[in-house]
Amino acid sequence: MSNETKPLSGLRVLVPRGGTWGELVSQALRERGAQTVISPLVDFAHTSEEETLVKNLQRLEAGEFDWMTATSATVADVLKHHGAVIHEHTKVALVGEATAVAFRDAGYPVDFTPDEFNNTTHQLLNEWKEIDEDKILKVLTLRSDVARPVLTEGLISRGHDVSQVLAFRTVGVPAGIQIREDVESGHINAILVASPKIAVEVEKQFPDRPETTILACVGPDTIRAAEELGLRSPDVVNSEQQQVIADAVEATIDHSDMLD
Repeated sequence: MSNETKPLSGLRVLVPRGGTWGELVSQALRERGAQTVISPLVDFAHTSEEETLVKNLQRLEAGEFDWMTATSATVADVLKHHGAVIHEHTKVALVGEATAVAFRDAGYPVDFTPDEFNNTTHQLLNEWKEIDEDKILKVLTLRSDVARPVLTEGLISRGHDVSQVLAFRTVGVPAGIQIREDVESGHINAILVASPKIAVEVEKQFPDRPETTILACVGPDTIRAAEELGLRSPDVVNSEQQQVIADAVEATIDHSDMLD
């Protein structure tokens, strides 16, 4: 398929996260014909539970946990920042291709991820055979301050001993002047809105975007947040491309990674 016949041909899309996540999503959009501009609208800050995090990372190194989990690539950065060591007896369960890539790149093991065609938190819970056996597992779950604790709650509901720790906070990052000008002029004609936090930043940072700008929201929580913020919906002409962007992202990244 030539670039001219691809569904996102001619579309310039702002990708609002950097790192492994941004690269994987950008690749997926380019494969569908889009031009991508990576411009993070969110970044990550130290957790408000630093003492608790450090204490649990020490327990992780000592081998006190049967498993640890993560649904965000940023957790690998947190582990590296703290010089964390995962005990050889502790297994690692992850959600999302970007998360697995980040862990492997950081030199950490990846013992279990869901089916590559349904790499989601719910699917992890469905496929994780050990959590439905009689043994009570000691599990460390590391997540963002704004992530819905789907995995944590799923493990607790099955009777496991879960230590849940907020590994990082998500904060807004101002876009550069050139990016703001490109959005306002319509030179960037689509914005990927990948989380409720990103929806907040889009509304705050780009109030003068053209009405024709496509806002491709990914995941039900993001859609709800965008509606509550009163973000303009693209007109019907844009609806097909909007869906292609959302589908491309969801095929690459689990939107339960709410780093956001």
